[in-house]
Amino acid sequence: MRAFHNTVLRFAACIAMMLLASFVPAAALAQEKTSALMTPELLEKVRRANNECFACHSEEGVKKPPRADLDITKLRPLAHDPKVFNGSNHGLMECTQCHGQGYTEFPHAADARESISACEECHAAKVLRIEKQLDASVHATRVKDKFTCSTCHDPHVDLIASTLIDPRKIVAQDNQHCLDCHDSELEFAKFAPDDEQTSTKKKRPDIDKIHEWLPNTRVHWQAVRCVECHTPATKTLSHEIVNKEKAERQCLTCHSASSSLTTRLYRHLAKEEQERLGFANSVILASSYVLGATRHPWLDRLIVGAFAAMLLGLLIHGLARIVARIVRRKKNHG
Repeated sequence: MRAFHNTVLRFAACIAMMLLASFVPAAALAQEKTSALMTPELLEKVRRANNECFACHSEEGVKKPPRADLDITKLRPLAHDPKVFNGSNHGLMECTQCHGQGYTEFPHAADARESISACEECHAAKVLRIEKQLDASVHATRVKDKFTCSTCHDPHVDLIASTLIDPRKIVAQDNQHCLDCHDSELEFAKFAPDDEQTSTKKKRPDIDKIHEWLPNTRVHWQAVRCVECHTPATKTLSHEIVNKEKAERQCLTCHSASSSLTTRLYRHLAKEEQERLGFANSVILASSYVLGATRHPWLDRLIVGAFAAMLLGLLIHGLARIVARIVRRKKNHG
């Protein structure tokens, strides 16, 4: 019996090590692939140029202004963390690639903001693909004149999902975009449309009350993205954000063996693991409690078999003890 227990423990340890190995290097590998595209000399040039901007546009610049004529009140909201920016999607670019005309001299030109490069100048193909989706979204139909890419995507902070890879980091980043407005009276008021009945600004709906049908609402928001339910059911995410009437309410969309999460939230991790290990079972197994969603039926059978073997071992052990006790009694009475 002791040997059986040791075998079970070794099996559990192997599974744990496999899961740990699948997660630890993921983000590091993605960062290495990105950094490999730039030479050390070019990276140094970019960092040197950007540091000239961060001399003012950072917390350090606000605390210790390099110039006496800076308006700290205006500068404070425009301060960024150099470390965060360097690790973001645009961290390998010079600030002047987007902030061009009007920003090379100080004080900056009065109309400098109007000359900031539009996202489609670099992301033309992507913008063309998502434009129709965005036009059909609840945001575009209600507040299109106030809605741009940077309304949700912070170019100084954000990382694309294929770089983040870790579902927990993806959820934390993407949901914060939604909660920044929908969980804040101040931010919601900036984009709120006029109420058709009262001709006043629409009040922010209580998102906890709206989602009270969803068990452990806030816990769900830490595990899955808002867009998993508030976009059409497609293999990849869409920019067509739908309202509460059209949002997904079927639990089995996520909580099933054919979970949509495997092709959406977990797809980058699944791809990385598939390339490295040849299978993608631990993607869901380590990040979700959805039974049967491992996409690896043999592993499921092995676990069930191990559990059955444990029960059988306990049963045999119990029967053996009963038989041994009966034999001893017979000997004693004989």
